[in-house]
Amino acid sequence: MIEPGTQAPAFTLPDQDGNDVSLSDFAGCKVVIAFYPQDFSSVCGDQLSIYQEVLGEIRERGAELIGISVDSSHAHCAFREHLNLKITLLSDFHPKGETIKAYGAYLEDRGHANRSLVLVDEDGAVEWVHEADTPLEIPGANLIFDALAASGASA
Repeated sequence: MIEPGTQAPAFTLPDQDGNDVSLSDFAGCKVVIAFYPQDFSSVCGDQLSIYQEVLGEIRERGAELIGISVDSSHAHCAFREHLNLKITLLSDFHPKGETIKAYGAYLEDRGHANRSLVLVDEDGAVEWVHEADTPLEIPGANLIFDALAASGASA
């Protein structure tokens, strides 16, 4: 997993609508990147639904939250619609997992991301990371709020 204090690897990935989104688009604000295995698994649905419930509070603290998985933009679009998500989902579909690998969250033996959270600061440096012990473990929203509080982000 990427280490806090390092510069976050730059990326440009298509979102659920096929529009390119770059890490640099978030310059000047904190961004929480939620790497997750795949759309339409019950655990991933639960995880992103929890984050959707607190998305407003995350934004009130001056941060944005995005999800990244190896699924296609089309799958992300359907997944967002199915769960009524407003979270931006980015597709690391081709070359498969390139961005996820750059952050050290890719599970080679499974072909997808482990559940991992990365907080990138306003200047593009990795401020905090959390890697789940297993893809079946959902990193709770409390971890995000604790990381934001430790970084000085407040409501």
